[in-house]
Amino acid sequence: MTTAFEPQYMPLGVLTAALQELTPRDARDADPDLAIEEWLDFAHELDADQIQLSAALHPSESDVPPEAMLDPVANTLDLRDPFDAARAKRVEAAVAATGVGIADIGYFDNMLHDDPAVRAKKHDFMLRVFDAAVALGAPAVCGFVGRNHRLTMDENLTDFEQSFVPLLKAAKARGLEYRIEQCPMPGWTTGDAFHNNIAYAPGPWIALHRICERHGVGDQLRVHYDPSHAVLMGQDTRSIFQYLKDEGYAFLVTGFHVKGQVIDSRGVSAWGYGGQTMERGDWIDGRPSPDPADQANAWAKQTTLCEHELPGTARHDPLAYLQNRTVDWLDHQLAARELLDLDIPNTPLIVEHEYPPARVQEREALLPILKGSMAFARKIDEAAACMYALQSQVLPAQGIPVQGEGRTAYRT
Repeated sequence: MTTAFEPQYMPLGVLTAALQELTPRDARDADPDLAIEEWLDFAHELDADQIQLSAALHPSESDVPPEAMLDPVANTLDLRDPFDAARAKRVEAAVAATGVGIADIGYFDNMLHDDPAVRAKKHDFMLRVFDAAVALGAPAVCGFVGRNHRLTMDENLTDFEQSFVPLLKAAKARGLEYRIEQCPMPGWTTGDAFHNNIAYAPGPWIALHRICERHGVGDQLRVHYDPSHAVLMGQDTRSIFQYLKDEGYAFLVTGFHVKGQVIDSRGVSAWGYGGQTMERGDWIDGRPSPDPADQANAWAKQTTLCEHELPGTARHDPLAYLQNRTVDWLDHQLAARELLDLDIPNTPLIVEHEYPPARVQEREALLPILKGSMAFARKIDEAAACMYALQSQVLPAQGIPVQGEGRTAYRT
């Protein structure tokens, strides 16, 4: 008996926050959808299959100044005005002309903000994002859950049930998934908290999903997995995926951010995996500084021990892979196929660019950087797909053993 060699590849995309001002602010404010058209053209040059369309409150409306952010967001999708049928038709024409699709819309914000007025504003914007996703035929919205900083983590579960579940019901009514990214967002507050997004790891994902199941929105809550956050918290991708499978939740992951992390062992030696806890510069005279630039120093909880990697920009380092000090990209893509319940051809692989020295914001300078990274990500996925098809399908069908041991979950 034989099985054909038929590897399946993931569609490759890019988050449009990689180049925030591709379209100058004065031009895009006057003609908001020009930013999407120009990003689709740019993505075509990058050989991308898709974009993850970045949405955010307009800078004039946001409660968080860009100076306080580690990785400023982009409102490529401008929703100050409703995204109506005419706007959708214009974007769909650009999609058809470029051949670049829209994987989903990304809006990354604290949906459990402790200020009721601020929370209401963010929820209202999220509903506008949902409506835009429907208008564009996108299957999902990607974002955070967030955290109410006035409550304990257990109390946040109740807050999630009361406040976030209604958003998921709105997503269900529109036929959408909500894919949570698991960044713990340590620098979101000048306080001591490290986990400022309660959906930061498999244990919390499962707890949240059980709440969702009780309210009939279990199919709406999914995970957009980002391995950089696993490295930040001392985890490895294969073990995370194995845990999800062991617990019966291998279906939760339906998308990926391709972003790495490189651990600074000297920083870990100084501060441990909780990052810098004092003398960061975000507090002045015994209280949180009112200056957003000072508040950004809260991100030392993360940046003292690691730096984001744009895939392909970090050296090949087998020892670091085994020590979880950087992402083993080949095993990441193998483990996804071996352990998760994925619809491979419809699972987006989205390059998210947050490597600080390479965050150049000039189009022609960024083009070869992103193009090289995306080519690397595509080839890694193709290599993993070929290995998986050969080792898990072709060889077993003929009773031929696979050689060697490979990486094992829960050992590194």
